[in-house]
Amino acid sequence: MTCLLDLPELQSLSVLSRDGQLLFATRVLRLFAYGLISVVLALYLAQVGFSEGRIGLLLSLTLAGDALVSLWITTHADRIGRRRMLLLGTGLMVLAGIVFSTTDNFFLLTLAAIIGTISPSGNEVGPFLSIEQAGLAQTIPDRQRTQIFAWYNLVGSLATACGALIGGGIVGVLQSTGNTPLTSYRAVLLFYALLGGVLFVLFTKISPAIEVAEVPPRTNRLGLTRSRGIVLRLSALFALDSFGGALVVQSLVAYWFFIRFNVDTAVIGAIFFGANIFAGLSALVAARVAARIGLINTMVFTHIPSNILLMLVPVMPTLPLAVLVLLVRFSISQMDVPTRQSYVMAVVDPTERSAAAGVTGIARPIGAACAPLLSGVMLGTGLLSLPFFAAGSLKIIYDLALYKSFRNLQPPEENR
Repeated sequence: MTCLLDLPELQSLSVLSRDGQLLFATRVLRLFAYGLISVVLALYLAQVGFSEGRIGLLLSLTLAGDALVSLWITTHADRIGRRRMLLLGTGLMVLAGIVFSTTDNFFLLTLAAIIGTISPSGNEVGPFLSIEQAGLAQTIPDRQRTQIFAWYNLVGSLATACGALIGGGIVGVLQSTGNTPLTSYRAVLLFYALLGGVLFVLFTKISPAIEVAEVPPRTNRLGLTRSRGIVLRLSALFALDSFGGALVVQSLVAYWFFIRFNVDTAVIGAIFFGANIFAGLSALVAARVAARIGLINTMVFTHIPSNILLMLVPVMPTLPLAVLVLLVRFSISQMDVPTRQSYVMAVVDPTERSAAAGVTGIARPIGAACAPLLSGVMLGTGLLSLPFFAAGSLKIIYDLALYKSFRNLQPPEENR
C-alpha cells in the first residue's frame, strides 16, 4: 500500500484544492448522468412512437444544439464568469431532462434538444468540459497539470460506464415490478434532471479562484485575442485528427468485426469493454511519459504507432490476432488526450482558456461530422479495410503537421 501511495500519479492528486475536488466531483456526477440516459434515450423516443428518421433527426439536432450553445457559453465564460456559465449549462441540463421526461410532443422535444444539454452517446457534451479544464488549470501547478487532466479523464470514463450500467438496471427493475417500458424510461430521464439539480448545487460551492485573475475585454465572437492564431491552428489540426478518427468510430469497427469474422454481439461488447479500459488507463501513463519527453513529443510519438496499429487491424488473418492488435492500439491510442488538453491550457493566454478550450473542442465534432457517412459507403461497397487505412493515414498526417507546427512552442513547465 505504501508503494502505491508513493506513485507520482497518486501523489499528484494531493495538489487538488477544494475547488479542484469539486470539479472532479461535478465531472463524475455529470458523466454518470450522461451514461445513465445513453442507454434509454433512443428507446424512449421509439416507445413514444417516433420513426427511425425522426429519432435520427432529433439526436442530430441534440448534438448540433449542444455544440452551438456550448460554443457561445465557453467563448464568453472568461469575461462573464466561469461559475456563472457552469450554472447556466446546468440549468439547460435540468431543462432538457424535465422536458424529455414529461412530454412526447416532437416540437417541444426538438426545442429542448437544441437548447438544452443532453447526451445521446454518454460522451461529454455541453460547455462543462472546456470551462472545468480552464478552472482546473487555474488552481494547480503547471508541473501537475497533465497528471491531473489524466485523472480527470479516467474518472469520467469510469463514471460513464457506471451510469450506463445503473441506467439499464433501473429500467430492468422497474419493468420487472410491472411498470411499462415508457414509465421506466421516463423515470431514468427524470433521474437525469434530478442529478442536474445536484450538479447545480455543487457548482454554487465553487469559489472565485477558478476565475481569471484579470477579466479580458470584450473581443471578437470567439473570445480570443492574443491566443487567436495558436487556437485556430490547433483547431484545424484537431479537426483533421477527428475526421480520421470518425472514419473508424466504435460502432463501425464493431460492424466490421461482425462482417469479417461473424463475431457474436456479446463478444464484440467484451472486446470494446477491454479496449476502453486500456484506453482509460493509458491516460495515467501519458502523464509520466510527458514529464520525461514533453507534451508535444508524447502526443506525436505515441499517436503514430497507434495509427500504424490501426492500419494493421484489417490485415490480421484471424480474430484473436485482430483483437490483440486492437487492444495494443487502444493501450496507447488515448495518451494524446490529457496531453492535448494540458497543452492547450498551457500555451494560450490564461485569460482566454475557456474560450480556447471551447473553440478547439468544437473543432473536433465539426471535423468528424461527415466521416461516418464516408465509412458507411466504403463498407457498403465491400471496401472493408479502406476506412482503417484512410483513418490511420490521415491521423499520421495530423501527427506530423502538429509536430512541425508546434514543436518549438513549449509549455511553461518545459522551459524551466
